Amino acid sequence: MFQYVLFDLDGTLTDPKAGITSCVQYALADAGIIEPNLDKLEPFIGPPLTDSFREFYGFDDEQIKRAIDKYHERFDEKGIFENEIIEGIPELLKALKDAGRRVSIASSKPRPLVIRILEHFEIAQYFDTVVGSEFDGRFATKEAVVEEALRQLVPSVYEKEDVAMVGDRKFDIQGARAHGLTGIGVSFGYAGEHELEDAGADYIVDTVEELQRLLLQGSL
Repeated sequence: MFQYVLFDLDGTLTDPKAGITSCVQYALADAGIIEPNLDKLEPFIGPPLTDSFREFYGFDDEQIKRAIDKYHERFDEKGIFENEIIEGIPELLKALKDAGRRVSIASSKPRPLVIRILEHFEIAQYFDTVVGSEFDGRFATKEAVVEEALRQLVPSVYEKEDVAMVGDRKFDIQGARAHGLTGIGVSFGYAGEHELEDAGADYIVDTVEELQRLLLQGSL
């Protein structure tokens, strides 16, 4: 079971709250919006920034572009490392590798930044491929990211029980369902109440230990 595993990054393998919310706060301040409470910016963790600035603040395309530029002005040098790896994740990834599973990152974060984070936490060696959004606009949705990860990692014909997408937000589960994968939600990330259930997750796990048991043994 689950010979191929796709992982989201933010909120699934790492806890990026401090970095992401501080950089969103910085970008909003540039637009004249002062948000002192970083907890209110948690919904930015997971989905593409373009979608979040539009949904939560009603920004138009020009405002979104400037906000994302300001976000990266801080994130690319400082915010990227205001981040912590979730306890037990390195051991989980090593166990998957030792068991012969093929593993990919499927993240909405720009791929060059994903690689820097994986290298920072010394877990890059556990991934057969890394897929994220691209600065040229490719793979701008989770569905597109998952599609590209599948193209790179998985044979053209596969069964649902062979491939898992693991993530903490509804976007990860939606990406899994769009491509006929098993969607595994992790409750230790940033999903809202009932978000993973409502998105149609096949499984929801509460701990890294449960996730490891499910991925390697096929049961909770």
